[in-house]
Amino acid sequence: MAEGLIQPRLDEEEMEDLGSEYFRNLLSRSFFQQSHGINRCERKLSWTHLVIEKKIESRFVMHDLINDLAQSVAGDTCYRMEDKHGNIPIKARHSSYLGSQYDVTKKFEIFTKFTSLRTFLPLMLPEPGDCYLAHQVPFELVPTLRCLRVLSFNGYNIRELSDSIGDLKHLRYLDLSKTQIRGLPKSITTLYNLQTLLLENCNRLKKLPSMLCNLVNLRHLNIEGAYNLEGMPTQIGKLTCLQTLSNFVLEKDSCSGIKELGPLKHLRGNLCISRLENVVEPKDAKDAELIKKAKISMLSLGWSWHIDESKDRTSELEVLNGLRPHDALTKLVINNYGGTKFPNWLTSPSFSHMVYLILNNCRKCTSLPPLGQYWPSLKTLWIKGMANVKSVGSEFCGCNLETLHIHDMEEWENWSPCEEFPNLLELSIRNCPKLLGKLPNNLPLLNKVVIHGCAQLVVSLSFFPDKCKFYIENLRGLLMIGVVCGCKVTFKSIKFSKSLSPISDMEGLAELEELSIRYCEELTTLWSDKVGSLPHDLPILDSLDISHCRKLVSLVAEEVDQEHLQLRITSIDIRDCIALESLPKALMYNNTCLQSIVIHNCDSLTHFARSHLPPTLKMLIIFSCRSMRKLVEDDNNDTNNTTTCSSGITSLLEVLQVRNCPSLESLTASGELPTTLQRLYIQNCPKLESVAKSFQHNSFLTNISFDNYENLQFLNGIHNLTSLRDLKIKNCPSILSFPKEGFPTNLTTLEISHLKITEALFDWGLDNLTSLNELEICGCQHLVSFPEMTLPASLTSLYISEFSNMECLSSMGLRKLTILKTLKISDCKKLTCFPEDGLPPSLLQLYISSCQKLMSLPKNGLPPSLLELRISNCQKLISLPKNGLPSSLQRLLIDKCPLLEERCKKDQRGERRRIADIPCVRINGKYLYETETEE
Repeated sequence: MAEGLIQPRLDEEEMEDLGSEYFRNLLSRSFFQQSHGINRCERKLSWTHLVIEKKIESRFVMHDLINDLAQSVAGDTCYRMEDKHGNIPIKARHSSYLGSQYDVTKKFEIFTKFTSLRTFLPLMLPEPGDCYLAHQVPFELVPTLRCLRVLSFNGYNIRELSDSIGDLKHLRYLDLSKTQIRGLPKSITTLYNLQTLLLENCNRLKKLPSMLCNLVNLRHLNIEGAYNLEGMPTQIGKLTCLQTLSNFVLEKDSCSGIKELGPLKHLRGNLCISRLENVVEPKDAKDAELIKKAKISMLSLGWSWHIDESKDRTSELEVLNGLRPHDALTKLVINNYGGTKFPNWLTSPSFSHMVYLILNNCRKCTSLPPLGQYWPSLKTLWIKGMANVKSVGSEFCGCNLETLHIHDMEEWENWSPCEEFPNLLELSIRNCPKLLGKLPNNLPLLNKVVIHGCAQLVVSLSFFPDKCKFYIENLRGLLMIGVVCGCKVTFKSIKFSKSLSPISDMEGLAELEELSIRYCEELTTLWSDKVGSLPHDLPILDSLDISHCRKLVSLVAEEVDQEHLQLRITSIDIRDCIALESLPKALMYNNTCLQSIVIHNCDSLTHFARSHLPPTLKMLIIFSCRSMRKLVEDDNNDTNNTTTCSSGITSLLEVLQVRNCPSLESLTASGELPTTLQRLYIQNCPKLESVAKSFQHNSFLTNISFDNYENLQFLNGIHNLTSLRDLKIKNCPSILSFPKEGFPTNLTTLEISHLKITEALFDWGLDNLTSLNELEICGCQHLVSFPEMTLPASLTSLYISEFSNMECLSSMGLRKLTILKTLKISDCKKLTCFPEDGLPPSLLQLYISSCQKLMSLPKNGLPPSLLELRISNCQKLISLPKNGLPSSLQRLLIDKCPLLEERCKKDQRGERRRIADIPCVRINGKYLYETETEE
C-alpha cells in the first residue's frame, strides 16, 4: 500500500482486501510459506486487564530459491545492509537491516548515499533487553531522506522524534511501536499522505497530536498497549478512511466524545472502547453506530476499575444498550460494567457468529444471561468478578462451549448445571469460596480441570473422562495434580498447605511423582503407623519438598519399620523446619535413587549423616543450619566397610556446598574429600578448621570457592588439581601465603580478595597460568603501580579493586594483554591517571568506579573497539577524551561524577556532541535525551 503497488479495481474495493487477496494467491503458489518455528501463543495484557492468549499466525518466510529469484528481479533497487556492505547501489529505493541491541551512528553512514530511498525498515530480532539507536539517526539522518514512504523505528528505545519528520511529505507508513516516546511532534499532522500509524505498546505515550484529524488519508491507527493514553484528539471522526482503530479512549470533559466513532464507517478488526464512565449523555452512545460496523470482529467495552461503588451507575445500562454491535461480531469483552442487569441485545439470537465472550468485574449484576439459548456457536466463556451472583442454573445449556472459566465469584453458592457439556475441553473454577454442590457429570471430551479456592465444592474424580488432567486445590489447602486413565485416577503431584489432610485411603497414589508439604504447623512426622499418615508404598515418588513445618521432628516415626518403606526419591528439599533432628535411614541408605539433597535453615540438625552419606548422592547443599557441627557423624556401631567409613562421604558426590553454618567444625573424620568431587563451595563457616588435609586425591575438582572462612590456613596439594578451572578465595584472613608450588597451571578463573598475603604479587606465579582468562584481585595495599609483573597474555577479563596506594597503571604490564576484553577498576583512591600509551586496543568494556582523584581518561583516547564505558563516583573527573569517543561505543553510563555530568548536560566544550553517536547514554540513571522533558 505504502509503495502504491495496490490499486483497487472497483470503486468500492478496499486496498486492504485486494492486498490480502494478492497475498493469499502468492501463498497458495508457495511464494511464501508459514513459519511454524516462529508461531507461538503469546500471552498479552490487554485493555481488559485480563491475561489472554493471542496466537501469532502471521509469520511467513520465503523459500531460498524464491528469495534468490526475488533478489535477482529487484536488482539494485533493494539494499540489505548485511548482504552488500561496502557496495553502494546508488539506485537503491528500498532498504532493510537487522537491528541489534545497540545501533551506532557509524552503522548508518552508508544511507547518506541513498538520496532517493523510499523504505527504511529495521528487522528486529528478539533481544534480551531494550534496543537502542543513536540519537543522530532519527534526528539528523532520517530527515534528509526526503523520499521516504516507509519508516520504522519499531522496538528502539527512542524517547522523542524530531520536528523535521514533518518534512517527509511522501511518508505513508510510520511504525513507532514498542518505543518509549511520550508524545508525537506537531509536525506529524502535516504528513497528509500518511496511511498507517503504528503506536502499539508505546506505554509512555500520553497524548496524540490535537490536529491528527488533518491526516485525512490515514487508514490504520494502532494504539493497542498504549495504556497511559489519556484520550483521543479532537475531531477524530474526520478520519473517515480509518480501517483500523484499535482503541478509543474517552477522556473526561473532552470534545472528542463517543459520537466521534459514528462517521468511521469502515472500521474493521478489533476495537476497544475504554473509560465509558466519561460518556456525558448516555444517548450519545447510540450515535457511535456500532450496529452499522459489520467488519468489526472483536469489541471490548470497558469502564475504569477505580469508579466509586457508591456512585449511581444506572445510566450505564443505557450506554451499553446504545453500543449494540453488528450481528457479525465474533468476540465480545465487557469490563467493569456497573449496571444491575445486562442489555437485551446480549441475548439476541442474531449473534449467531459469536464464539468468544468475557464478562469481567460486572459486580452489580445478580444473574447471568441465558447464553446457551441464543448463542449456540459460543466456544469460549470467561466470567470473572461477578460478586452478586448467587446461583447459576441452565444459562449455559445449549452452548457448544469448549472452554469455561468462572473466577472470583464471592457470593456464588449454587450451581445446578445441565447434565451435558458435550464439547467442553477445559473447565476452570477459581476463588469461589461459597460454592456448594457438584460439577457437571457428563463431560466426555474434557481434558483439563482446574479447581482453586473452592473449599466447599465436592469434586468427584470418577466423573472425569479418560486422560483428563486435573489441578485441584481443595480440602483446606490440598492441591492435587493428576490424570484419569480409564477407571483409575492417577495422582502425579500433591501439595499440602497448612494441614496434612487424610489421603491414605485415596486411590492412585502409587503413581505419585511429586510431594510438597508447606506451612503445616502441627505436623511432627510424615510416615507413621497412625491413621492419616502418608502411605508406606510410594514406589515412583521422585521429588519431596518440605518447608515451614516448625514442629516436624522426624520424617519417619520410630515405630515404623523403615525396611518396608518403598521409596525411590531422587530429590529432597527441606527448608525452615527448625525442629528437625535427623533424616531417616529409609531415605538416606535404603533408597538407591537419591541424587540431590538441599537443607536450609534447619537449626536442630547437629549432623547430616552417620558414618557415610547415601551411596548414590551426587549433590549436597546445606544452608544456615546453626547447630550443625559435623556433616558426617562417627557411628561406632556401623559395620560398613572401613574404607567407606574413613572417607566420610560417598565416593559418588560431585557437588558439596555448605554456607552459613556457624557451628560446623569438620566435614569428615578422615580429613579427606571424596575422589569424585567436582565442585566445592564453603562460605561463612567460622569454626571450620580444615576442609581437607590435602587435595592430592581430588583430581576431578573443577571449581573451588572459599568465602569468609576464618580458619582456613593451608591449600596443600592444590597445585595437583589438574582439572581445576575456577578458584575463588575471599575473606580468609588466616591465609598468609600461597603454596610454593603455585596455582594449577590450567586455571581459567582466579579471584583473590581480602587476604593478608605478605608476599608480593611477583611471587604468586601468575605468569605461569597460561590458560587464565579471568583475574580478580582485591585489597592489595602495598602496590603503587599495577601491573608491575607479567600477567598471562591469555587474560580476557581483569578486575582490580581496593588498591589503596596505587597511583597509576603500568603501560608495560597492560600492553602485553593483547586479547583483554574487560577491564574493571574500583576503589583505587590514589589513582590519578591512565598510562600515556593508552589501554589495550582489544578492550570492549571499561568500568571505572570510586577513583576519587582521577581527573582524566587516557589522553590518547580510548580503544577503538570499545563497546561499553561505565564511570561512577569519580568526583574529580572533568571531561571525556578531547579527541572524542570511539565510534564503536554503544553504551555510556555516568553516575555520581558531578563535574562531568554538568558538562554533558550543558554541552560545555562540545561534550554532548561527542556522545550523540552513542545509542544508550544514561546519566545518574536517566537517559540523556529525556532529562529536559521528564525532569
